[in-house]
Parts: sequence; C-alpha cells; structure tokens
Amino acid sequence: MTNSVAGGAIAGGESHGTARLLAHFGQAGYGAVTPPVLQPVEPFLDLSGEDIRRRIFVTQDAGGAELCLRPEFTIPVCRHHLAHGHGIPADYSYCGPVFRLGRDEPDEFLQAGIESIGRTDIPAADAEVLGLALDGLAAMGRGDNAVRLGDMGLLDALLDALAVPPAAKRRTLRAIAAGRSLDEVTNGARQEDSHAGLLAAIQGQDPKGVRAFVEDVLSIAGISRVGGRSAGEIAERFLSKAAAQASGGAGLNPDNRALIERYRAIAGDPDAAATAMRDLIRAAGLDHPPLEAALSLFEERTGFMAARGLPVERFAFSGGFARNLDYYTGFIFEVTAAGAPGLPLVGGGRYDGLLQHLGSPIPVPAVGCAVWLSRVAPSDTPQR
Repeated sequence: MTNSVAGGAIAGGESHGTARLLAHFGQAGYGAVTPPVLQPVEPFLDLSGEDIRRRIFVTQDAGGAELCLRPEFTIPVCRHHLAHGHGIPADYSYCGPVFRLGRDEPDEFLQAGIESIGRTDIPAADAEVLGLALDGLAAMGRGDNAVRLGDMGLLDALLDALAVPPAAKRRTLRAIAAGRSLDEVTNGARQEDSHAGLLAAIQGQDPKGVRAFVEDVLSIAGISRVGGRSAGEIAERFLSKAAAQASGGAGLNPDNRALIERYRAIAGDPDAAATAMRDLIRAAGLDHPPLEAALSLFEERTGFMAARGLPVERFAFSGGFARNLDYYTGFIFEVTAAGAPGLPLVGGGRYDGLLQHLGSPIPVPAVGCAVWLSRVAPSDTPQR
C-alpha cells in the first residue's frame, strides 16, 4: 500500500502547497504510505482513553469487532510498519483524510505527516523531524512560526527521582497535561476515604472488567456522564485510586509538589531551560542517573537542532507543556503561527512505547509529526 509521493498528491486531490510538502518529505527519504481508513478501535481507546470514543466514528465488522474511521495516522502507520517493515528501520510520509469530531472544525479533514520508526540515533531523529516540519511549512508559504517544546521523558524521570508513587505519578502527569492544579493529587489520600470499600474491592481486578462494570451500572441507571466525566473516565479514576491505596501511597507530599511546580514554571529557550533544570536538580539534591540521562539527551537534541541551522534561540521550552502519557515518551513539540497563538499547525513528538503496545516483541524507538493542512492553508484545502 505504497504510492509515489507525487502520484499520491495528485490522486488525492491535494493542493499545490500540499504537493510541495509531500515532495519535500519524499526527497528527505520518507516514503509515502496509505494505511486503510478503517482501523481497529481498541488501540485508540487504550492509548487515548474511553473519552475519545465520543469524538471518533465507530462501526462493527461482520464478526462484531469494533472498527473506526482513522482519527489520526500515527497508529495506522505503526501498524503498517509492524505488518510490512520486517523489523528494519523505516521513514514514512502520509497524506489523507482523518475523521474526528472537534470544536469549530470539520469532522473530516486532510492531514499530512511523517513517522521515523526504528532509528536509534534518538536526538538526531528528533531534530530531523522538527526541521523537516518547519521546512515543509516554509515550502507552503508559512515560514513565520512559533515553536513550543516539551519533554515527557524528562518529566517522567523527575517524578521517578522524587519517588512519587505510581498512581500519584499518573495523576500528576494527567493534571499537567490538562493544565490543571495539582491540588487533587496532593489531597488524594483524604478524597479516597469515602470510597474505601469500593477501592478495596477492585484492587487487583482486571481493568477492562472494572470499566465494563462501571459502564453497565451507569447505563442501567440511565446516566451517561457524572460531573462532566464519562463512564470510562470514572472507572479510570477508581482504578487509579485503588492502585494508590494498594501501594500505600496517595498523593504528592508538599515538598515534591513544590519541586514539580518549580519544574512546571521553567520556560525559555532550550539552553536557558537546561540551565534552569540543572539548577533545580542541584538545589533539590537529586542524584538519579535516569534523570541525568534525560537531561543530557535534552541538551544533545538541542545541539542537533542547532547543527541543522534551526533557530533554537527562538524556540520556547515549557515545563508545563505535556501530552498524553500513554502515547508520548520523550520530546514533544507544536508549531503555531507567530503572533497568533491558537490551534497548532504541526504537532508531534517521540513515542518509543507505542509499537510494543501494538504487538512488537521488542521496544522500537519512533518519532513523528502531523500537519493540519486545513489550518496551514485553509483556502487551498479541497472541499469534498
């Protein structure tokens, strides 16, 4: 299911700007693929949570298996790689429609992007994907952009260095990704007392069974949402609280919270951010080799970006910039129009755990990005 880049652009009816973007990716060695529109729904639910079910289009095959119209390309491209890549590192590009309900945007829109799968030169691959994204935008006439950087690997390593209990760590990551206060994590222990019996009952139970039980109970009662949360989200919260109770740890202690808030407040260009992070680690007295390795990787990536001629002094790192913790494992970024912050034109990052989740017997490093063509050049986006 591979096309030539130019042929794929013309056959899909993309604009000249999009054709230039795809030609740019192809010249960099990213071969075009077109994964099926119909995809198994389970990987999307597993990695993005049950809440995504409200925003995707789900159907069933003749055997009753749930399928969906692809809401994005990364998972389908990774499934393609597992089926056809023969375990060899490969670079892919794509362009086609995706289907997802969103605010004030069409529920079917064109998306292009690249995925680099299997490369072990991680900081160089990260810098390459960001560089190709920015050069691609310039080829489409969008060269004046703002770049925001984050690092899920660095945040994850910091929480491990602070010995944050697993359930509290997960809630902390979710709160930061959603831009919420850490109050509910800090006060988690007191909030769990009223549900002690239920939490004890579901400790160690199969998560899928617990989710199904909660959904069934709410369905019987004719309830679809409670306090703005879906049944799947409610089940996730109970599972998280049960795990915290079982581990004997509840929320963040005040010292850890203060350090996490200091990290969250770090902002500036990558070099300034690295200096601030080293100062934070030194002041906290943290001696944790994985944290040092994550910070060294951050600094090495910045070096590769500079070597590509990218204006790193104009990039903005934010300690509070985080994304789906079940999906992204390291470097993340988004590109918006300079002077007009809003929906990203490009978003991407590293997802080293995804292919193993999809069935790979071994970990496979991977990084990629997606371009929202309707946001980059809305007047050039074909109408269906």
